Amino acid sequence: MIVGTPLSGLAWGLLGVAAFSFTVPLTRVAVGGLSPLFIGCGRAVVAAGLAAVALTATRQRPPRGRQWARLAATGAGIVIGFPLLTSYALTTTPAGHSAVVIAVLPAATAALAVLRGHERPPRAFWAAAGLGATAAVIFACARGDGAIRPHRADLLLLAAVLAAAAGYAEGGLLARELGAWQTVSWALVLCSPPMVLLTVLSIHRQSPHATPAQWTAFGYLAAVSMFLAFFAWYHGLAVGPMARVSQVQLVQPVLSLAWAGLLLGEHLGATTIAGGLVVVLCAAAAVRVRLGGGG
Repeated sequence: MIVGTPLSGLAWGLLGVAAFSFTVPLTRVAVGGLSPLFIGCGRAVVAAGLAAVALTATRQRPPRGRQWARLAATGAGIVIGFPLLTSYALTTTPAGHSAVVIAVLPAATAALAVLRGHERPPRAFWAAAGLGATAAVIFACARGDGAIRPHRADLLLLAAVLAAAAGYAEGGLLARELGAWQTVSWALVLCSPPMVLLTVLSIHRQSPHATPAQWTAFGYLAAVSMFLAFFAWYHGLAVGPMARVSQVQLVQPVLSLAWAGLLLGEHLGATTIAGGLVVVLCAAAAVRVRLGGGG
């Protein structure tokens, strides 16, 4: 049993979210010198190695039966889908823009958790989630000339959101049986064979050459974004109260926008700031309605 105060739970949760908030800006840095295939797969391979060490050192009991299939579903979303899709998207789109599109993730996760858990939330939940998704899609597809048309990178980001939401929803349920960080670790280990093969393929196609800053960004994505950040995040949820701690995820896109401006020097125009605000507010409303309804 994990013992702690509500304040310590919030502190650990915020630490995890702060660590995750660097993912989009640092992916943008890494793709400047490394191929998106290498980044998306290589970071998972490094994280799987760390996970294997942690599981072995703590002598965790292996999953059983259908848990393996559920781990595969979790890994398909958070180990394979999200890293690869965002890596390819960020080769052509700014980090600030990407952070706004990905801001709909909390609402998408809540929606899939509702469906997966057979919950029946009030209509206000679906209204808020739907409005947030619509705002994210409109922002993603809006072009500078006033036209609304999808861009390949934006479609990849929206697909990444769906992949991550599905992985979080299934992984959240599975964590009740295996433990929080153990679920992420087993998913990483389970997905490691295809990720190793794809990493080798990416190296064969293009030998990785990058600046120290780009390698540092890759190292952060592998060790922190894919592994260590989950320790702080899930520890915060375990200390709880979970309903309150889970809401700090809503500040992640705000932090990502700030890092995009401070670290990358990206110009955050009024449209980007307004779009981010609308998506975050809709996501917050959806999460609050669901929590208020007992889900």
